[in-house]
Amino acid sequence: MENSKLTLKLNTESISRAKSYSAMHGISVSSMVEKFFDGLTLEETVSKYGPVKFSPLVNELSGIISVPDDYDYKKEYLEHLEHKYS
Repeated sequence: MENSKLTLKLNTESISRAKSYSAMHGISVSSMVEKFFDGLTLEETVSKYGPVKFSPLVNELSGIISVPDDYDYKKEYLEHLEHKYS
């Protein structure tokens, strides 16, 4: 994907905090802004309750873990709760 330049006018303190955060986490301010914009433009899917929005990260992680077709998540969760509260 091709990059484009964008000029923003922000509060000086916000810029300073963003630069400090980016330095501490080893990412660029541009990358932080890009991830923020990506989070605003969520992909939608439809459920029985209507449209559901997932972040790009959730969409990226979707399908990484595979479980057997007969996996009983309710049983597993019940066992987890029994262990946790016993």
